[in-house]
Amino acid sequence: MPVDTQQIMDAADKLGQMVAQHPAIDKYKQAQKSLAEDPDASRLLNDFNRQLMTLARQEESGMPVSDAQRHQLESLQTQLASHLKIKSLNMAQVEFIDLLRRVSDAIRSKISDQPNGPGPSAGAGPGPRSVM
Repeated sequence: MPVDTQQIMDAADKLGQMVAQHPAIDKYKQAQKSLAEDPDASRLLNDFNRQLMTLARQEESGMPVSDAQRHQLESLQTQLASHLKIKSLNMAQVEFIDLLRRVSDAIRSKISDQPNGPGPSAGAGPGPRSVM
């Protein structure tokens, strides 16, 4: 039996509500909040992002990045990697993204299981070949 767009959107809304109640989402939101409330972590992230953007603009304009600039960026990156709240956010983000990937894979698998339906790579690559 064919399904209309509204039925799919209703199911997507229900799925979204279910995903929002998953523990990985709460963990991610808590990690974001904890990080936002930590001035040291916020400063580190802002410094890193500002330095990264500066170097990107510099490279776009054709100016080389100096060893000192590269070292400063690496130093900021090391500080970020060792900060507990930033680590927690990164781990929670990995769980969150993995959940979304698994949901997407489950949907994609149903599409590819349908006879005569598009596979996961529909629209990619060359079309059907004709034999002359």
